Amino acid sequence: MAIAKAERLMNLALCLLGTRRPLSKRELRDSIEAYVEAFGPGNGTTGSDDSFNRMFERDKDDLRELGLVIETVESLDGEIGYMARRDSNRLPPITLDAEEAAALGLAAKVWQQARLAGAASGALQKLRAAGLPEDVDPYGSHGALEPRIPVHEAAFEPLMLACRDRRPVAFDYRKATAAHPEQRHVEPWALECWRGHWYLAGWDRDRGAERVFRLSRITGKVRSRGGRYTADVPDVVTVRETVASWAGEVADRSARIRLRAGAGYPLRAKATSVRELGDGWDELEIPYGHGLDAWLVEFGPDVVVLEPAELRADVLDRLRAVAKG
Repeated sequence: MAIAKAERLMNLALCLLGTRRPLSKRELRDSIEAYVEAFGPGNGTTGSDDSFNRMFERDKDDLRELGLVIETVESLDGEIGYMARRDSNRLPPITLDAEEAAALGLAAKVWQQARLAGAASGALQKLRAAGLPEDVDPYGSHGALEPRIPVHEAAFEPLMLACRDRRPVAFDYRKATAAHPEQRHVEPWALECWRGHWYLAGWDRDRGAERVFRLSRITGKVRSRGGRYTADVPDVVTVRETVASWAGEVADRSARIRLRAGAGYPLRAKATSVRELGDGWDELEIPYGHGLDAWLVEFGPDVVVLEPAELRADVLDRLRAVAKG
């Protein structure tokens, strides 16, 4: 079975690399012997079509996992085709010095407790074959450093691949102020980690604007969608600034809150002024940026927002959503 699958994947890769134009699922099904033997020609029964579609999607994902860059192209008549351009799948000559190799080793070490551990190790092996200095041990040179980035969200891996391949996606997303999730159609730009939480920055097609989504609020599966991006992808620095702003890292105003004495030390650390009110309460002035309402909710009854009124309303909306379950 393993040999048959490997042969099927190899034939699919050769078809995608050898074509000069995008090939539809039907054309690929009729061109690859393993598909014809298993499901018959492209005009088969509905059941065989469904089974083929499931296998084809798995095979395509497996090839992408192996590093093959597969493009999804929509024709003028709306038919989806696939191809793998040779120039997109060719690795240029690589020359790395000891410092560069050590940096790559540390970067790979970050993922050793995440789902990308295997991919990171495999990438280092490929780089060593392509020119990584033989006398450099990327894992052993810096044993005192133990960088880690936790990745627990199931949405991380499909979104990472969608960002890499520039593929639009759809997923169900539950806002902190909503009782139920709603479907979002997004052109993903990049994934960023801020204060232990992963965020996706991208273009929200339904709202026609850039948006940032916290991965822990994505429910269900991330589904791929056909077609090209409709909005330009900003540079990495701009994307990081966008995530920082939406994650509450950028503050352009101030807010006044009441905080129970002896509670909310992270809020006290950010406060620009603190005044004792008595009766077990203090008044704080803190920086106010996007995401502050979500942070304040975490402190529950120990925090009361005094102003601005819009922040108070946002916090109350979130508390009501939590109460509804």
